[in-house]
Amino acid sequence: MPIRAVLWDIDDTIFDYAGADRTGMRQHLGLAGLPGAYASVDEALDAWKAITVRHWARVAAGETDFLGQRRDRVREFLSRAMTDAEADDWFAGHVTHYEAAWALFPDVLPTLDRLVPDYRHAILSNSSTDHQHRKLTTLGVRDRFEAMVCAVELGISKPESGAFHAACEALGLEPHEVAYVGDEPDIDASGAVAAGLTGIWLDRRGRGGRSDLVRITGLDQLPGLLAGDTRFGAPDTFG
Repeated sequence: MPIRAVLWDIDDTIFDYAGADRTGMRQHLGLAGLPGAYASVDEALDAWKAITVRHWARVAAGETDFLGQRRDRVREFLSRAMTDAEADDWFAGHVTHYEAAWALFPDVLPTLDRLVPDYRHAILSNSSTDHQHRKLTTLGVRDRFEAMVCAVELGISKPESGAFHAACEALGLEPHEVAYVGDEPDIDASGAVAAGLTGIWLDRRGRGGRSDLVRITGLDQLPGLLAGDTRFGAPDTFG
């Protein structure tokens, strides 16, 4: 049976999260000051990224909640004890600059426009519904997706099969009728395949090295892949 819907990841797939986060934190540190533990802004930005990845993994594992991970990220980054209010206040300064830098990747809207006649669209994210709804609304694309399933409310997260199946159920489709597109080879593409979907790894950075996965390096390659103009289903399709 052909693919009838595309299920999308958000951060670093359609939304340039890494770029916005780095820009926002650079500007915030320019005002708040560089923490003493770091020799340069670039060192601090790399540390912030690693801390963010680590604490989002805790959310996915059910060890903390959305606000908790924000506060713990700030405490670890600054290497000091802080009340929740103090951590929230510091993080709010970053959010102001981070949200000002929000942007879609340039290939998102053209690809969605090309896919609209033939495929339905939905979201599966390991974040929270309120947060991602606001983000997509601000970026002007929330109405492009008929359903949105997020791990915080669902109680399970990618790469667990139940997360992918919940999104398929929201569409009223079987897993084999759905393709999932995401920027993480294991959490997104491999998780989707294990759940019975067609998993597609969006390797924007050209990392490669995963011959077991269907891989594209830009969304402009997706319509042709779905339409069967390439070796759809073959691993490492592009790049």
